[in-house]
Amino acid sequence: MDNIYMLMIIALALLAITDLVVGVSNDAVNFLNSAIGSKAISFKTIMIVASIGVLVGAVFSSGMMEVARKGIFNPGEFYFNEIMIIFMAVMITDILLLDFFNTIGMPTSTTVSIVFELLGAAVAMALLKIFKTTGSGEFSDLITYINTETATKIIFGIVLSVIVAFSIGAFVQWITRLVLSYNFENKAAWIGALFGGIALTAITYFIFIKGLKGTSYAKESFEILGGRTMKEFLENEVLIIIAISSVFWSVASFVLIQFLKINIYRIIIVVGTFALALAFSGNDLVNFIGVPIAAWESYQAWSAEWAINGVQANEFSMSILSKKVPTNNLLLLLAGVIMVVTLWFSSKAKNVVKTSIDLSSQSATKERFQPNFLSRGFVRLAMGISEGVSYLLPEELKKKVDKQFTPPVIPLTKEKVHELPAFDMVRAAVNLMVAAVLISIATSYKLPLSTTYVTFMVAMGTSLADRAWGAESAVYRVAGVINVIGGWFFTAFCAFTAAAFVAYLLSLNLKLMFPILLLLAIGLLLRNFFAHRKKAIEEKTEDSLNKAESTSVQGVIQESAATIASVVKRGGKVYGVAIKGLAKQDLVLLKKNKKTIEKLSNEVDELRDNIFYFIKNLDESSVTASSFYINLLSYLQDMTQSLEFIVRATNKHVNNNHKKLKMSQIKELKEVEESLLVVFENTKDAFQEMSFEKIADILNDRTAFDILSDKIQSQIERTRTEESSPKNTTLYFGLLLETKDLLTGTMNLLQEYYEANKSTQDAL
Repeated sequence: MDNIYMLMIIALALLAITDLVVGVSNDAVNFLNSAIGSKAISFKTIMIVASIGVLVGAVFSSGMMEVARKGIFNPGEFYFNEIMIIFMAVMITDILLLDFFNTIGMPTSTTVSIVFELLGAAVAMALLKIFKTTGSGEFSDLITYINTETATKIIFGIVLSVIVAFSIGAFVQWITRLVLSYNFENKAAWIGALFGGIALTAITYFIFIKGLKGTSYAKESFEILGGRTMKEFLENEVLIIIAISSVFWSVASFVLIQFLKINIYRIIIVVGTFALALAFSGNDLVNFIGVPIAAWESYQAWSAEWAINGVQANEFSMSILSKKVPTNNLLLLLAGVIMVVTLWFSSKAKNVVKTSIDLSSQSATKERFQPNFLSRGFVRLAMGISEGVSYLLPEELKKKVDKQFTPPVIPLTKEKVHELPAFDMVRAAVNLMVAAVLISIATSYKLPLSTTYVTFMVAMGTSLADRAWGAESAVYRVAGVINVIGGWFFTAFCAFTAAAFVAYLLSLNLKLMFPILLLLAIGLLLRNFFAHRKKAIEEKTEDSLNKAESTSVQGVIQESAATIASVVKRGGKVYGVAIKGLAKQDLVLLKKNKKTIEKLSNEVDELRDNIFYFIKNLDESSVTASSFYINLLSYLQDMTQSLEFIVRATNKHVNNNHKKLKMSQIKELKEVEESLLVVFENTKDAFQEMSFEKIADILNDRTAFDILSDKIQSQIERTRTEESSPKNTTLYFGLLLETKDLLTGTMNLLQEYYEANKSTQDAL
């Protein structure tokens, strides 16, 4: 027996564990975003509920494992050695693809990934068989190997789920908000009970469909069901189940609201989170371990046949995979435990959840995506339609509708603003209810569906209907949705082509390519892991810029000191790296420096974006604080703009392979750098120590300006006599003049700070 296949089985088992980790990191958004975004319950409670749902769903997922065995291709058309190549190609591709999306914090579909990877690898192997065996095969022969009906259903399901989930989510949220408004907790008990009855009916039926229906118990007959199986009862008695459930849950909701004074929306969110976690685990576990389990079953079947009859791997047909084989429950439970552990500890999962919550947030957030022509076009179209509809509606009706959609103003101190939920419990409940209904319907009709697509698009639809995408954020949010949707279709394309390519490489020389590709995959995973970890550490240790919260000049002086110290500290590093990179002609260093200054500049811009909220928070007696704060931010922006110019100029010069600066010029720039860094270091120390005497000393010291003037004069003389490079002259003058502007901006900031403090002290 060839040991290469046993090694492949071991590798697939290890890849399955890794795939569970990266897969859960991606799919956590499916069931966590509504509960976390609404802050209906504590984060710990959310995680406990989700963990229980994941464990239960894992045990119930046995029936879904058939997808990996025969859902995409016809296993009887392939031999054992070909099947192993397909499975190995799928797992290597899947891990790398999902880890890439997790690293950039974008939710994608593990269902679509695994399906198109199976399809791509199977198509590659089928084409190799067709053209290798006959030499004159036809592409039409491919239909013999591939389950085209399932593939077509899945592609149709992708497009349909995006459109339907978004539309239904928007419609249901609009109707719900129109009825309940933002004042939902003060509505009559019967209204909350009716909503609770509908929502809990949808969610519990969803639990039956996605949970119990997939277990072995669902196939057993029960006398209480008239001799029918649970599966038959769930499929044939839909109306009776829904009617009884609606009455039961409505009455139960009324009792909870009226007599026990329990918030029914919080109950809906808890049950809904459990349901979607169960569905995720039950439906998507196949995406992570279905392929390795199918490979293990294939290996067992072939090794038994080889031991008895000596059948070779390239002669053993895999028609055995067409039969139903129950999966070991202990194995499923172990997979569930790994998923739960990942759920608790994965930082990448938190990044993916954050993307979804930010895009659906009711309040202003840091927008991650930049507008594009598509997002601007969609927003203009939506505004045009809205204006047209508004023109047709009576003014009185518009006022009533607007009143229902006006969120309450919650008086909170500035330091408590971050505690506000991204959206309220009504929207969270609608998200969970609509997602549950749509997935239940698709499951009933045996339509393959991505839970990621449904839950994400429902959340986006409810955000739109809830007017979370206002004029201030619409183009950014729509751009984000377009990016995510584009990423989904990009996933399908990448999954297909990458798996096909890996399968082709493995088929060329399995013994050589298998260890090479496996090591490459491990190397890329480790690289991404350490890069992500390094980035997280840098973000924690880096001196971030904080918004001013005070309402007085003295308070702003105290609070902004740390921000100024941080800017000059980071600005000094940027300037030093720019000169070092220019002197050494180090393009890699300069490109990294460009990203550093862009980050600093963006942080300063964010502080300026907060001016509106800062001024709104001031009381009448403290309006002068706004003028002081605005001036400070203006000088900080002048400083970062000067640094950006210096970084871009040095990067451009080296990138274009222009003539190096002369040693005398480099030496002079080093002198300028040293004098500037002395000013920056003294400024940082002065603000960290809150020493206004030191600020006065810095303002009185003109050494740096004198050095700059000398160097500018030296370059003028050099240009007239010996300088032969126009590019060098332009760069050198540009650096000196922009350094002078940087120094001037720093001094202006210090002067503003010194005078404001002096005025405050005099007033006291």
